[in-house]
Amino acid sequence: MKLLETYILRRVGQMFLVALLPVLAIIWTTQVLQRINLVTDSGQSIGSFAKLATMILPSIIPVVLPFALVIAITQTLTTMNNDSELTVIDAAGARRSVLTRPILLLAAVVSVFSFFVDNVVEPRAKTVVRQMIAETYADLLSSVIEEKTFRKLDEGLYVQISKRMAGRMLKGLFVADERDPAYELIYYAKEGAVDDTGTTLIMHEGEVHRKTPDGNVSVINFDSYSFDLSDMTENRGQATLRASDRDLWFLLNPDPADKDYTIRPQSYRAELHRRLTDWILPVVFALFSLAIAGDARSHREARLHPMVSALAYAFALRWAAFYAANQIDTDPEYIAVLYAIPIVSSIISIVFLGLHKRLAMPSFLRDRMSSFWRRMQERLLAATGRTGRDAAQ
Repeated sequence: MKLLETYILRRVGQMFLVALLPVLAIIWTTQVLQRINLVTDSGQSIGSFAKLATMILPSIIPVVLPFALVIAITQTLTTMNNDSELTVIDAAGARRSVLTRPILLLAAVVSVFSFFVDNVVEPRAKTVVRQMIAETYADLLSSVIEEKTFRKLDEGLYVQISKRMAGRMLKGLFVADERDPAYELIYYAKEGAVDDTGTTLIMHEGEVHRKTPDGNVSVINFDSYSFDLSDMTENRGQATLRASDRDLWFLLNPDPADKDYTIRPQSYRAELHRRLTDWILPVVFALFSLAIAGDARSHREARLHPMVSALAYAFALRWAAFYAANQIDTDPEYIAVLYAIPIVSSIISIVFLGLHKRLAMPSFLRDRMSSFWRRMQERLLAATGRTGRDAAQ
């Protein structure tokens, strides 16, 4: 690789990391906070929370990578143009490949990495997360219910215990069962225990109140009573894997006996084609970013910042691919649309690069976005000025 190509590759790579890490951290934090209740409600340790947070990360990386690459390419090329570096490269008679080759090389590396994460790392991480959730709720009373706190175990089922003793013994049991619309049951017991299988709650020395919809209440005292928990626990100890949790090899050759596959085979078809197209998006995004920002231009030329145009194209293309992938569940004809989106976008970008023309938005849309961009900059500068004056005072 030539010295100039190495220089461009280094600058774009550095900007790629600068754009990737903060955005990845923000999105990762929001995703982790959405799942913090799983840890706090089940009394899990900080280690379990850290493991859960780590397992979420692979599902975010493939989504953020292409957009970080767009920001890196457009910002680097715009800076080089402002510093007249692109003008000097053109004046020296350098080929267009001096710009395109290092950038496309980086995009290819990012695409391969995205393919590996999306098809190998992410399915395993999602499987681990589902198994963590299943194990968390496998033994409901022993791991979920805190002392002197009402907890919702299932829809219409609430439990409170006064004290947890050694050997799975529980003191001061209160159970409210409203799952059957024909009557409501309320259990009181001095003590109880969960059996070794975690499917039965055995209560001693208590009473059960049975209330019918017409308001009649009957009270029954008991020395020993068994409360069945198998409906809640039989499936919670085992993780149910979906199409997004499977690796690429399973999607290519699904097991006909798999329970989830027999119920929704169309979701596996949609997931397969999504996997086969999403990983190439970094290269597609790099091509149209080059077509937008890869030319030397005058500083006097008033136009929309290349990053804004490139990100607008990137969001539109990503949304189109996402929409087509979702439609495959009900309409297989969208498979062709899903593959056509990156192929057509790449061909258009290559044509513009080959003709040394600049890919731009339609004039009416570009003018509106440019006006909006200028207003945002003016407001930001005005706000910054007021903040500086307030600080000085």
